[in-house]
Amino acid sequence: MQRESLGSRLGFILLSAGCAIGIGNVWRFPYMVGENGGGLFVIAYVFFLLALGVPIMTMEYSMGRSSRMSILPAYKKLEPKGTKWHLFGYFAIAGNYILLMFYSVVSGWMLRYFILSVTGRFEGQTSEGVTAIYQEMMSSPSQLIIYMLITMIITMVVTSAGLQSGVEKVTKVMMIALIIIMIGLGIYSVTLPNAAEGVSFYLMPNAENVKEAGLGHVLYAALNQSFFTLSIGIGSMEIFGSYINKDRSLVGEAVLVAGLDTFVAIVAGLITIPACFSFGVAPDNGPSLIFLTLPNVFISLKGGRIIGSFFFLFMYFAALSTMIGVFENDVSFSIDIFKFDRKKAALIAGIVITVGSIPCALGFNVLSFIQPLKEGNTIMDLEDFIVSNLLLPIGSLITCLFCTSKYGWGFDKYLEEVNSGEGIKVNKAFKLYFKYVIPAIMLFLIIYGIATY
Repeated sequence: MQRESLGSRLGFILLSAGCAIGIGNVWRFPYMVGENGGGLFVIAYVFFLLALGVPIMTMEYSMGRSSRMSILPAYKKLEPKGTKWHLFGYFAIAGNYILLMFYSVVSGWMLRYFILSVTGRFEGQTSEGVTAIYQEMMSSPSQLIIYMLITMIITMVVTSAGLQSGVEKVTKVMMIALIIIMIGLGIYSVTLPNAAEGVSFYLMPNAENVKEAGLGHVLYAALNQSFFTLSIGIGSMEIFGSYINKDRSLVGEAVLVAGLDTFVAIVAGLITIPACFSFGVAPDNGPSLIFLTLPNVFISLKGGRIIGSFFFLFMYFAALSTMIGVFENDVSFSIDIFKFDRKKAALIAGIVITVGSIPCALGFNVLSFIQPLKEGNTIMDLEDFIVSNLLLPIGSLITCLFCTSKYGWGFDKYLEEVNSGEGIKVNKAFKLYFKYVIPAIMLFLIIYGIATY
């Protein structure tokens, strides 16, 4: 069976960025900035993204382009005979499935809020009324499952249609729409009364804010966010490398994707944080910022129903682009390993993920008594912990070691692949940094992330 390929470089960039750009950018990033003192967090985040995230992304792309396969068979093809690097491929496959089992539920929240905004449900509500709407959604198994199911059906239909005619075409349109909506909302937000104060907090380093949050905590949070935002470690980027040719070297492509990912994250903050300052809302309200705080802001704005609808549509596009990108991994696994055709692979993966998503949806209501990690946790918290604190960082560590160790694929073969084509090259002088410094940082992230959870 001939390997499918993407139709254009733009398709590759937007598809990779779509997979990376998700709820972590548009939901988590703004409140992380709020919790960690503003400007310095943003600067540290960008630095760590370039120093840590981009190199590992180029390694995943290189493995994909060299092998022309998804993550498990890629390890098998590239590893030295008799070695067992490919065993992590099974965990990577599991990670892609588990990720979508809670991501599909959260994506459903965004779709539900978009519909609530369009139909005017928030209009005339008090803050207590907004809270009641959120609580009603979370306590309703049928609502959570129905919106998860709609999201899964959209994802399955798009992916079944083919790599170019489905995944690439839809993601291109969705990503361009997402960027246009974001820019419009960002411009509107910074023109609100007192928005300048919010922009200053957001982008200008402030010693008092950093001192209050704690410098060590700010730097660790920036390191953590910069790493997890790119979805590296479980083959989610590797798969797109397997669909492209050798015309361009991979560093420039990774920088473009990371740049687009960062642009979305920073503009998401420009939408939410100035609005918080304009309406006297604390920017460190955590995850509730999106679902409890911003609807109140939209209620008080002239034309707030339209603005709120566009905001939650943008949120849903961000979530859906990740759903489609990661689901493409699950489909590709079945095509590569079991030789299924695309439609059959999408149907089977879709059924498995849909059934697997139900416990997460019920974890907020019927199964709320299951608190697996600590008191107050949900099934989703356990799934998020497994992916974010274990599989992503451990997978990135293994990828890095595999691409730099003589017992793995090796630095010379990685260097040859990453530098094939026109564009920015990786210099051999980076070998020690890639081989020792990045793995040491990854090890710190893994240990600290587990120890402090």
